[in-house]
Amino acid sequence: MALFEDSQLSPGELERVARSFEPKQASAGTMLTVEGAAGYSFFLIESGSVKVERAGEVLEELGPGDFFGEAAILTGQRRNATVTASSDATLLVLFGTEFRVLENELPAAAERIRTKMLERSSPESTSGN
Repeated sequence: MALFEDSQLSPGELERVARSFEPKQASAGTMLTVEGAAGYSFFLIESGSVKVERAGEVLEELGPGDFFGEAAILTGQRRNATVTASSDATLLVLFGTEFRVLENELPAAAERIRTKMLERSSPESTSGN
């Protein structure tokens, strides 16, 4: 998983993180998150693309290796953007409950997601929903 490539996790730890994600197929046009809704999952894009919108304005297009939804599982905040599959996509989904388990078992992996979330929260970034 590209998100964890420079995380210095051991192969066993990376395998444990990978097992925490569930695969999800999304057809083009499928809404994956809705701005203002409660969020319980984090998404990593394996293939395909998604469009990120806030207040009806397209902010960016994300593709393989990109991710979204981390703020919801880390802070409990409502979704700050609507994300829709712009092509057929394969996603890996990490639910908040599984993230809590990872926080206890693999704090370095949890910290990696947190660090990425903080990078996304910078003024230049748009998709930390």
